[in-house]
Amino acid sequence: MTASRPDLAAGFGPVPGPAAEVVTLASELIAIDTTNLGDPDTPGTEQAAAEYVAAKLTDVGYEPTYVESGARGRGNVVVRLPGADPTRGALLVHGHLDVVPADASEWTVHPFSGEVSGGYLWGRGAVDMKGMVAMTLAVARGLRREGVVPPRDLVFAFLADEEAGGLLGARWLVEHRPELFEGVTEAIGEVGGFSVTLAGRGDSGPVRAYLVEVAEKGSMWLRLTARGTAGHGAMVHDDNPIVTLAAALARLAEHRFPLVLTDPVRGFLEGVAELTGVPFDPDDPQAAVDRLGNLSRLIGASLRDTANVTLFDAGYRSNVVPSVARATVDGRFLPGREQAFVRELVEVLGPRVETVVRSLPAVSTGFDGALIDAIARAVDAEDPGARLLPYLLPAGTDAKSFARLGIRHVGFAPLRLPPELDFTTLFHGVDERVPVDALEFGTRVLDRLLRDC
Repeated sequence: MTASRPDLAAGFGPVPGPAAEVVTLASELIAIDTTNLGDPDTPGTEQAAAEYVAAKLTDVGYEPTYVESGARGRGNVVVRLPGADPTRGALLVHGHLDVVPADASEWTVHPFSGEVSGGYLWGRGAVDMKGMVAMTLAVARGLRREGVVPPRDLVFAFLADEEAGGLLGARWLVEHRPELFEGVTEAIGEVGGFSVTLAGRGDSGPVRAYLVEVAEKGSMWLRLTARGTAGHGAMVHDDNPIVTLAAALARLAEHRFPLVLTDPVRGFLEGVAELTGVPFDPDDPQAAVDRLGNLSRLIGASLRDTANVTLFDAGYRSNVVPSVARATVDGRFLPGREQAFVRELVEVLGPRVETVVRSLPAVSTGFDGALIDAIARAVDAEDPGARLLPYLLPAGTDAKSFARLGIRHVGFAPLRLPPELDFTTLFHGVDERVPVDALEFGTRVLDRLLRDC
């Protein structure tokens, strides 16, 4: 593969305004390795990226606040652009600086290269979410350079530790530095704003829609422990903890939580039915989801709670039955389902498995109001005739932390994507990448939105 830095890439014409620098900003951010291993006892990796962001903001006249959130190296940057009407609630635009690990041996290009090739920007964080961080940074710089006074205060936040739940990032800031978000009533961030292409009615041809996240599942991490009697592997054992725990996990893997048709998922499926002309039966939403192709994985995970085993740890010798076995389960529950989810888990796992739970709540809001209207205007200005569709994110974001301050969250990081790109597989995936023109498009949309919000 022939690759290049974005400032040397050929084949892209001049791009006006903040979009002119977004690819360079994103590439340089990707090149700063901010891998989050999820260990709260190790120093953070976000400091260098936070300092980079702070310097770029300072260059155009901002006075950003740099804060380390609860641990060395957990760098965060927050800055406010005053608006014309200080009596209106401020809008928070937030993104996280950390990324999940990447094994370079599995990638076509180095995951921290930030290379541009084939019309794409490659690297860990291109999608999740240094691309949106770069769009936000580019727009914030452009507004300041032009002396724009937005309709209301804008607060830009570049955050640490989201990939581990935000406890040493957004959550810490909410608990220890809430004054940074004074007056904020609404927020935009991940995960939404990306386009999907659907087959239109009859011979009308394909139609494009942009998914707007208005709800997300709660997150629950379970540390499971089974205990037994240690002994020689040659003897008979009726309380082998590995067997006990493995059996419990097998039951969990086979269990299906009840299907729940939430308002955002209903709104999404009704919108798809309207655009495609294929009827949606609310008594059989799975059939509608199954028709969505690659998108079915994302929407399908929004129909019910899920629980997946992610770690298993047991034993220390091939000829010794251990006294303990442990596993970790990643659970996600729909809004309003937390208590029922826990009851089902306990019942399925059985009495011989000890369970320690850490959870973050589900969040939701309506698909209406002035902010949604402003998003629709911004999208239509850059992609006339496109539609917005609500959806429920089956994962979690820093919205959970900001909800503690009463802040309404909408997931909107705009990207116009080619129909053939299986975008949802790129989150935390190998060869994570984003189209260059999608970043430029998204920057223009975000710029319009923040001038009109």
